[in-house]
Amino acid sequence: MQEKYLFEYAVIRLVPRVEREEFLNVGIILYCSAQKFLQAKFWLDEERLKAFSPGTDLAEIKENLNAFCEISMGKKEAGPIAKLDPASRFRWLTATRSTVLQTSKVHPGFCEDAAETLERLFEEMVLIN
Repeated sequence: MQEKYLFEYAVIRLVPRVEREEFLNVGIILYCSAQKFLQAKFWLDEERLKAFSPGTDLAEIKENLNAFCEISMGKKEAGPIAKLDPASRFRWLTATRSTVLQTSKVHPGFCEDAAETLERLFEEMVLIN
């Protein structure tokens, strides 16, 4: 039997009009300290977004989501936050904010494989939405 590891995750949400508090789940960020794993993954359903919020700038949203992923991976070209340790990057990315891209509250769990858990959560929370 494999060992179970504590992980934390949050759902990445697109909130086109913050004042309305309506959102679409577009990604997942998952952190597992024991497996030295921090990764974000997103998928933007452009047709759904156009129906949900016709005036949203898709190019800007994609750019911001890509930056989110690059920071989670610690890419040095992603700026000073990307140079922090994984726990600090996760906390910064999941901090409460009132912007077009937000995250849910952080949720804990136990997993055997953080990458597999990220894929499962991504399918459950983003693709089947």
